[in-house]
Amino acid sequence: MFIRRMLKVAIFVVLLTLAGVSSYCLWVVSTAREYTLSTVLPEVRERSYALSPWDLTPRQTDILLKVEDPNFFGHGGVDFLTPGAGITTITQSLVKGLYFDAFKPGVAKLKQTVIAAFVLDPLMSKEEQLRLFLNTIYLGNQAWGFAQASEVYFGKPFSELEEEEYMALVAMIIAPTVFDLRAHPDRNAERVARIKRLVAGEYVPRGVCDLYYGKIAPEAQEDLPPFSYFSGYYE
Repeated sequence: MFIRRMLKVAIFVVLLTLAGVSSYCLWVVSTAREYTLSTVLPEVRERSYALSPWDLTPRQTDILLKVEDPNFFGHGGVDFLTPGAGITTITQSLVKGLYFDAFKPGVAKLKQTVIAAFVLDPLMSKEEQLRLFLNTIYLGNQAWGFAQASEVYFGKPFSELEEEEYMALVAMIIAPTVFDLRAHPDRNAERVARIKRLVAGEYVPRGVCDLYYGKIAPEAQEDLPPFSYFSGYYE
């Protein structure tokens, strides 16, 4: 009798929790959709950007997406299945910058995921998302976007970058402090070498969160994004 009663209580708590989460998600979608239509899309579409997706060569686009979001053009804003995709798509990365003043793991991750899947991806085309990402992603040393980073690190416009230089910038996206081209050139060069193997098909990610394609030195692991490095992949 006691066990049956406790089971009923447990079921009630679970249903109550699910109802609460569902209500929260509906509220998030409603408010985010209104904000997106009234503020985000008009501002993004009126702003002048240094780069568009068409300023990248097909090869550059392929490199970027294989590293950052392998199924970018195929998913609906969220992708927890593609090997090497990690737990943050390009869409989710944009959500973090557009809808949060301060992002902390936990409930914020749920909110980020819901907005990416049910608001931003349905309302903003993939081309617009990619353009925004190219121009706003932080690449260390106060460089925001690839055009600015090209000037900061190499002293020349993006269109003049060599492939090795472009890869050096892509290498910093996941953790600009760890793979800083100036402060840690050896780390950056090692990651570029790994990216080359990935792009050439010589390395296949071993799971969703195989984002580094090899071991990271213990002293560098402290500054990696949370839940992004799993040593078990490389043992």
